[in-house]
Amino acid sequence: MDARSAHDGASVAGSDTSARARLQLPASCDPPQPGAQRKQLVWIVFGGTGHMGRSLVKCALGHGDLVTTVGRLFESTPESMKQQNENCLGLLCDVRDGASVARVVERTRDYFGRIDCIVNCSGYGVIGACEDQDEHEIRNQFETNFMGTLHIIQASLPYFRQQNAGRYLIFSSTSGALGVPGLGPYCATKYAVEGLVEAMLYEVDSFNVKATLVEPGLVRRDEPDARMNPLPTWGHFLIKPASEPYAHATSPALHAKRMVQWLGDRQPTSAVKCAELVWQLGHCSYPPLRLLLGSYAIESIRDRLRSVTEELEDWKHLNFPVAPDAPGAEKDDKGDRDDRDDRDERDERDDRDDRDDDDGDSPSPSMKE
Repeated sequence: MDARSAHDGASVAGSDTSARARLQLPASCDPPQPGAQRKQLVWIVFGGTGHMGRSLVKCALGHGDLVTTVGRLFESTPESMKQQNENCLGLLCDVRDGASVARVVERTRDYFGRIDCIVNCSGYGVIGACEDQDEHEIRNQFETNFMGTLHIIQASLPYFRQQNAGRYLIFSSTSGALGVPGLGPYCATKYAVEGLVEAMLYEVDSFNVKATLVEPGLVRRDEPDARMNPLPTWGHFLIKPASEPYAHATSPALHAKRMVQWLGDRQPTSAVKCAELVWQLGHCSYPPLRLLLGSYAIESIRDRLRSVTEELEDWKHLNFPVAPDAPGAEKDDKGDRDDRDDRDERDERDDRDDRDDDDGDSPSPSMKE
C-alpha cells in the first residue's frame, strides 16, 4: 500500500476505533451528533442496488431512517431490495424515462407519507477513446447520467417547493472536475451534472431546497457480503475495445482501462465509510456544495484547480491594464496616450470633412425657390 492509500486507511477507509471516532463531517456543517436525537428521514436512493447505493441504503436503515431503494429491472427484484427490513421499500426504475422516475416519487409519498432526501447514485460509463465510442454509447451515457439527474429533479422539485424543504445528494465523480483519458464522454456527462446542480441551487435557495455534489475517488466494496454481490467490481462501466491507433500499450486513451485492471478490488477508499459521511449529509443543517471522498479525489482535483489558476495568472496580462509601478508601464501608458491622440485627431478631421460635404450639398436660396 502506498502513502496515498495509507492516508485513506487512516481517514475515510480506516477501520480502527480512533478512525471511526474521527469519521464526522466538519462542525461547520452541523452534522448529527452521536447519541443526540434527530428526525427520522425518508430517503429515495436511485441506483440503490449499485456499489455505493447498497452501502448507503444499509447505512440509512442502520440509523433508523426510512428508505426507498431503486434498482434496474435486469439486475434486481423489489423483493431482493427490501433487505428483510420493514423500513425499506424496493422499486424498479429506469432513470432515462421521466415517467418511470415520477412513479417512484409518487409511490414513495404514498408509502411513507413524505420525502426528505433524494440521492442519485445511478450512473453508467464506457471506457475507451472518444473517437472509438459510437453515437449510441455516448447518448446512453448522457441519457443515464445527465437526463436521469434532470428527470429526478423535475419529478421531485415541485413537492420539495410545496413543503419548503428538501435535500438532493447527487453523485458526481472526480471525472466531473477533471478530464480523464479514456473516459471522455463520461467526464462530459459529469461536467454537465455539476453545472446543472450548481445553477439549480441559485434558483431554489429561497424554497429551502439544498443540494450537494458528492465526488468520490476510487471506492472499493467492503460490505460484509461484498463477495456475494453479483455485480462485477466496476459494474457501472463497460470497456470498449480500442481501435488500432489507440491500441498500443502506452496509449493515453487506455489510461482508464489500465487503472481499472491494476486496481481490481484494491481501491483505497471504503464504500462503507463513504456511505456514513453521505448519510450525515442528509441530516446536517448546512450541507456543502461539494463533498470529496478519498485522498485520490482531494489530490487530483487540487492539482487540476492549481493548473487552472496558473493558466489564469499566465494569461491575465492580456485582459487587464498593467500596474503603474510595473516595469515598462510608463512607456506603455505613453503609447496608449499617443494612440488616443491620433484617434481623436482623425475623428476631428473626419467631422470637419463631413461638415464641408454638408455645406457643399445644401441648395442655395435661389434653387429652393
